[in-house]
Amino acid sequence: YDILSQVDFFVCFQRRNIVSGEVEPTDEECEWQSDHEDEAALAEDLKKKAAIEEKTEDANEEKPKGVPEFWLTIFRSVDMLSDMLQEHDEPILKHLQDIKVIFSGPDQPMSFTLEFRFEPNEYFTNTVLTKVYKMKSEPDEEDPFSFEGPEIIDCDGCEIDWHKGKDVTVKTIKKKQKHKGRGTARVITKQVPNDSFFNFFNPIKVSPDRELDEDSEYTLATDFEIGHFFRERIVPRAVLYFTGEALEDDESFEEEELDEGEEEDQDEEDEDDEEEGDSKTGNPQPAECKQQ
Repeated sequence: YDILSQVDFFVCFQRRNIVSGEVEPTDEECEWQSDHEDEAALAEDLKKKAAIEEKTEDANEEKPKGVPEFWLTIFRSVDMLSDMLQEHDEPILKHLQDIKVIFSGPDQPMSFTLEFRFEPNEYFTNTVLTKVYKMKSEPDEEDPFSFEGPEIIDCDGCEIDWHKGKDVTVKTIKKKQKHKGRGTARVITKQVPNDSFFNFFNPIKVSPDRELDEDSEYTLATDFEIGHFFRERIVPRAVLYFTGEALEDDESFEEEELDEGEEEDQDEEDEDDEEEGDSKTGNPQPAECKQQ
């Protein structure tokens, strides 16, 4: 079961302080240290360019605090997260200051919690929104050899205390109703679910007594995948996703489906390799059975 090392914890702690503006790094801390001459020269050129641009800025202009829209930039850049993101979510995520992963203790059932920490805002009163992922850490007694390691089996969200009229997970629609007997009509308003990232905190509940339909199973599997992605990739490598470097790493390998002809050629190559391997290792071919 993976845990954050002390170094990772320190890095995440420092990142939170810098992003929120609680700590301003010094010029020395911002220096790009490199042993390569080309990289050192590039760093020096960038430093001079930044100094020139800084002089041209209006002296009275107030500098932004911390790193504005740090997490929102990541959400926009990562495909898995941008698919969940709606336009009405973006103003809220501008107030997101940090995402933390909290692991369960040694005497507790295996789980991890995602904590989304927000600064005070006009949308809800919560300062922290949580999502708990419960994990199966032991093999099934009836089929122990099928166990492939810890896996997510359930998750719990949290209640969001929305300010009046600010709940982006629902929308108000108007419907016209006609009375069957009198023929009169009236207009009523009704709240219906609305697409939003914040539905992430209201997941489908798994009931042992009820089988999920295909759509619900897909939704739950996607939820587990997103939780795992936050834990393994987004939180520990947030700075690299913000700069785009992690995105380049993710796109280094692309999956391509072979067409039918290519699949047959690939199968023939595999068979040829197997036969060549047998001949090189001297494995005898099975002799034909003859009746005496």
